[in-house]
Amino acid sequence: MIIFGTKGYLYQLAILTLVCGGCGNPAAHTLRKRVTKFTLFFVPLFPISTKYAAQCTFCGTEVKIGKEQAEQLQAQAAGAQAGQGQGYGPGQGQGYGQPQQPYQS
Repeated sequence: MIIFGTKGYLYQLAILTLVCGGCGNPAAHTLRKRVTKFTLFFVPLFPISTKYAAQCTFCGTEVKIGKEQAEQLQAQAAGAQAGQGQGYGPGQGQGYGQPQQPYQS
């Protein structure tokens, strides 16, 4: 008897602040990668499909995006995070986990 099937994996790649196409609010969006892998005897062997999506944390709207656009958004998030600095004291930039300035129109 051979047991085979598929298993899905969900990876969170980045969190970006974008204007939502559904609600129109500037909100955090999670960039996610969903990979479906073929399994044999419950061991994942190789990916069958890979899909990317961005989901608004304000209204929940999910938009499917291509691999190239996902890579661009991930690079943008990495650049924004590197530009914030590593300090936690006054005058040393905003480090990870520090509150950001509120959105102003």
